[in-house]
Amino acid sequence: MKQIFILSLAFATSLTIGCNNNAPTNTNKDSASNFDTTGLRKIIDEKNNKFTQAHIVGDTAFLNNIFTQDGRIFAPNSEVVSGRSAIAAINLEYINFGIKEFREETTALYGSGDYLIDEGNYFMSYGKDSTIEKGKFINVWKKVDGDWKLYSNIWNSSMALTPTK
Repeated sequence: MKQIFILSLAFATSLTIGCNNNAPTNTNKDSASNFDTTGLRKIIDEKNNKFTQAHIVGDTAFLNNIFTQDGRIFAPNSEVVSGRSAIAAINLEYINFGIKEFREETTALYGSGDYLIDEGNYFMSYGKDSTIEKGKFINVWKKVDGDWKLYSNIWNSSMALTPTK
């Protein structure tokens, strides 16, 4: 019995050590590839600023072209929107909400090679009643012909649900 306990303990220890926690951190370098995100952070912050401003001023050309050809949007309460023509349609819908204010704040940026993950929080005000929405997002950026483009975009509100009457 003692031998089974020792073997179980050894297995559990090996499993714990072997299963490295790969949770993202807000460090500047990915240890596996020595991928430096410091310079990339400035690029992604600038693209996020242009992205949010394009929603406010209605620049659908920018919004449509910031996505890869096979880009995807995972909007709340809807099916996945895939491809530039479908993304163009959803971008127009969001522009028509009348977005007055929109900000994104990156809280973590990590990746390697041709992909970056951008996590953060957003704030938005839209509509005739200036509805406020706050939430979180994840953007997957893909390097295409030397330029970083949105490959996947998902966001979810952090606001409490209001009961329907």
